[in-house]
Amino acid sequence: MSTFYDCIPCLIRQSLDAVRRVTPDKQIHERILRDILKATSEMDMALPPAAIGKMVHRRIRELCCSDDPYRESKERFNRLALQLYPFLEERVKHSLDPWETAVRLAIAGNLMDVSVKSNLREDQVCAAIEECLKERLYGDLQRFADAVAHAHDILYLADNAGEIVLDRLLIEQMPLDKVTLAVRGAPVINDATRLDAEVAGLTRIVRVIDNGSDAPGTLLHDCSAGFRSHFNDADLVIAKGQGNYETLIGLSKQIYFLVRVKCPVVARDLGRPVGSLVLHPSGSGHALH
Repeated sequence: MSTFYDCIPCLIRQSLDAVRRVTPDKQIHERILRDILKATSEMDMALPPAAIGKMVHRRIRELCCSDDPYRESKERFNRLALQLYPFLEERVKHSLDPWETAVRLAIAGNLMDVSVKSNLREDQVCAAIEECLKERLYGDLQRFADAVAHAHDILYLADNAGEIVLDRLLIEQMPLDKVTLAVRGAPVINDATRLDAEVAGLTRIVRVIDNGSDAPGTLLHDCSAGFRSHFNDADLVIAKGQGNYETLIGLSKQIYFLVRVKCPVVARDLGRPVGSLVLHPSGSGHALH
């Protein structure tokens, strides 16, 4: 998906939020702001927002001498999700439709995205999870279940820390021997890395790989050769969150996007309201070369 003009203010807000997390130095704040204003004035708008997001967050880490400005936030949401996990696991087990409940909870976890809402509170997360069990879900759950049942090689692309714990509820409804979970190759915003997959207990039940990239999405040209091989070999890709949607939509590949719509740009692209739960299929299943 291309970058829209409406994406620029969001990128600026994200950048200032990240740099303020790690330093009170206003000179560094100004340098970051000037860097992103220059970069956005020169960027190729045909590229997805993750392309400039990658550059901005690399610059923040460089100037602030911090490998992971969002580490504290990631740990906080991992703890919250792990506290909720036993209760939510029981909700899935005793649900009239465990598959639908697990899908809804996995999408609910997508709310844990501090790039969109930097001051997200834990009570808001808990309330949103309850809402997601009742709200309308846009998408064909049976078609998604059939795609999972018929797939031989499933690649599940994680999105955020905290959210990855709720992903486990859905992954456990799948044939685990067919699932490979992919996380980011290095910290960026509060996106999940291998450490978060370990904390969520996912490394004990499925194969976990990283994509070799620190982009806030899946920019295939920026990913490792090993990840691209896994991506091509998979006959079903499950992609969580807006960053993965923005970078992978339109590919000739069988992909199911699981998204909580958080901005007007993605809402327009999907044709769904802001705040809605979306299970969106894309592509025809052909591998990329």
